[in-house]
Amino acid sequence: MRAAVWHNAKDVRVEENWEVKEVTKTDVKIKVAWAGICGSDLHEYLHGPIVIPANAPDALTGDTAPIVMGHEFAGVIDEVGSDVSDFKKGDRVVVNPLYTHGVKPPTLDLYDGFAFAGLASDGGFADYCVIPESMVHKVPEGMTLEEGALVEPMAVTVQALKEADFKFGQTCTVFGAGPIGLCTIIAAKAAGASKIIVFDLSEERLKKATEVGATHVFNSGNVDPVEEVKKIEPEGVDASFEVAGVGVTLNQAIHTAKSRGTVVIVSIFTKGVEIKPMDLTVSGVKITSSLAYEPEVFQRTIDSIAAGALDVKGVITDHIELEAIVTDGFERLSEDKSQAKILVKLSGES
Repeated sequence: MRAAVWHNAKDVRVEENWEVKEVTKTDVKIKVAWAGICGSDLHEYLHGPIVIPANAPDALTGDTAPIVMGHEFAGVIDEVGSDVSDFKKGDRVVVNPLYTHGVKPPTLDLYDGFAFAGLASDGGFADYCVIPESMVHKVPEGMTLEEGALVEPMAVTVQALKEADFKFGQTCTVFGAGPIGLCTIIAAKAAGASKIIVFDLSEERLKKATEVGATHVFNSGNVDPVEEVKKIEPEGVDASFEVAGVGVTLNQAIHTAKSRGTVVIVSIFTKGVEIKPMDLTVSGVKITSSLAYEPEVFQRTIDSIAAGALDVKGVITDHIELEAIVTDGFERLSEDKSQAKILVKLSGES
């Protein structure tokens, strides 16, 4: 089968004869329809290995590179293992790609160690993927498989709003209007945010932010974000979502939150940053973080998309063929800031 395989930084190869794994008694084999390119995929392509197990087997999956990439995907079940009872051939499904030890309660399990299919085991940039039954969810009627490929990034942001204890009518800032920033805007809008104030350096991304629900957008290279927020909300916002991953935006997120407001770090920081603890002490602002999602949040995200409460299609900026994943996917995303979520077509089923 065809598969986009990570071998090293800047060395992802679309291989024509990659061998799909054997289906064990608790696995399902999925004919992949659509898969999204994530920022973490791009980081692995440009700078990896970051989390891909290149030198030793992953502690949870036991796999090592080379690995088929792709952890945002949906498709149709092609085969089920002998002990699989909840799924059958032909079921439309989306994959929760998160591996955990599963020995702690759901709210703590994620922080006991985790890995992702597509980063620590073979994932969805392939014609077929074999995955444990426990990681598979049915796609409801009325929801497309393209939307299914967007469940994973949306679940990240639904979890972020849960971490903020965000309530209907509250206000927020979003620093960074890349794919996860756009999903944060969509989630905040669905949660009933009255004001969603977004900052980015890209005019193209700010335009897209407006399209998906931002009420105010600013180029942070042209204005002081803290001053602009205080013009709109003199006391600050209820929640600030840091989705850029740089020190300056983290500090801006802190200073745009109101007294006893919340800052949620959603991005991945590649190096240390400096903050002043007294900025928190004198304001009561709380900092929390969110990286992935609890199983219940993943299912809730599916249900919300299917019900039309989360309109995710607005983040899609292009569809490409698997053979073009390097040139039209990774390279393009690294150079073209107008791109948000690029979907890779495998079977292309709906």
